[in-house]
Amino acid sequence: MTNSDRESMTFREGVDLMVDRAALAMGLSPDTIKVVKACNAVLQLKFPVKLKDRTEVISGWWAIHSAHRLPAKGGLRYSPIVGIDEIEALAALMTYKCAIADIPFGGAKGGLMINPEHYDETELHEITRRFAIELARKDFIHPATNVPAPDMGTSSREMMWIADAYKMLYPENLNHEACVTGKPQNHGGVPGRVEATGKGLQYALQEFFRHPELVAQSGLSDGLGGQRVVVQGLGNVGFHAAKSLSEECGVRIIAIIERDGVIINDQGLNVHDVRQHLVETGGLKGFPGATFSSNGAAALEMDCDILIPAALESQIHAGNAMQIKAKMVVEGANGPVTYEADEMLRRKGVTVLPDVYANLGGVTVSYFEWTRNISHMRFGRLQRQYDAARGEYLVSTLDQLTGNRVDDTIRNNIVSGASELDLVRSGLDDTMRTAFQEIRDTLKQYPAIKDYRTGCYVLALGKIVQTYQDIGLINPTREA
Repeated sequence: MTNSDRESMTFREGVDLMVDRAALAMGLSPDTIKVVKACNAVLQLKFPVKLKDRTEVISGWWAIHSAHRLPAKGGLRYSPIVGIDEIEALAALMTYKCAIADIPFGGAKGGLMINPEHYDETELHEITRRFAIELARKDFIHPATNVPAPDMGTSSREMMWIADAYKMLYPENLNHEACVTGKPQNHGGVPGRVEATGKGLQYALQEFFRHPELVAQSGLSDGLGGQRVVVQGLGNVGFHAAKSLSEECGVRIIAIIERDGVIINDQGLNVHDVRQHLVETGGLKGFPGATFSSNGAAALEMDCDILIPAALESQIHAGNAMQIKAKMVVEGANGPVTYEADEMLRRKGVTVLPDVYANLGGVTVSYFEWTRNISHMRFGRLQRQYDAARGEYLVSTLDQLTGNRVDDTIRNNIVSGASELDLVRSGLDDTMRTAFQEIRDTLKQYPAIKDYRTGCYVLALGKIVQTYQDIGLINPTREA
């Protein structure tokens, strides 16, 4: 295969090849894998939207990769380069993510081919409302079947607009709030959803560093604190991952890459200040206390311990993979490492925590939000004050038994019941820990597999195939 052939591989083809690699290790039959890889349905839309001084025809898609479990769940992105191949690939990734995390959803994805920066808020509202109506008319949005969430170019604002449009169409549906996730907290959202993907990445790295033998195999040393990290993309995922890792784990963010270039400081960057500068100026250039270069792509090849590509797909490819100097790559974005580059990194001995595991925090907390909307009750409402009362009884007993008053800080930690944010983050941390432990067990079960990406896909395929077998859809015979 020539370099040009490698670079022409589509995102969807790359995801399918990763599935094939895992299926080969498992010995699954070709017919079984055809069923797993097939995208169940793709809705393509072209709808007119009357704006202030013109009418535009907007193109969009919604893909359902798998409905083995419902609802099908996926992000909705607004981007001028969005297309059907990308949407199908991302829908497939969502299926595998949900399987790894034991989230009872199928995978889906949606997108509109627009640049949101070219529209004002009123125009975006109208475009979003019309898209929601088109999806609802064709039964491609419903709390029980298809549930969008924020993605690139969208936020809680667009999700609120979609939820409101759905409610107007189906006011009798008691669960209308659950038709989307990632909503504002005062419209059915949950605390912790905005930063969920970045926090999930933090929890994934913390779990990895709890296993010294795996850290040593990756060529890293010591704990997570003090690791030198390069982050590409300071959007929602990159910002919250970098901020949490630096403030809570002690890592040094030595470089941040954005559209206009990269800033570097070997002593570490203040992520919050960088984000403020980016918002105020629209770029990284001019940030005080750091060296700026307009060649952001070259910074991917910097000497560092951990590289976190959290921008777009295909940022690490056949053309630059061999120059990557990081000992570990953690995929904050979806598909930032191409299939060819992944093979090169594996041959180089670079450890990759793949997107299908590392960035599943968003769908995990979306699952929490969806269950909250279905139950119509905030987390902790039934037990928080009960837990607080039990804590007060415990510290009072300790006071009596010891004859000394328990320190106020300790007392407050014991007495205060868990907030909804505490419960959400606890659930996310548990999900990331449990998933990594299952991935590690999968690698032990298949000693020939040496990389985490293949281990993730083997774990996901095992669960999906079992579900299909249980419902009588396939008979997964193994090859001789």
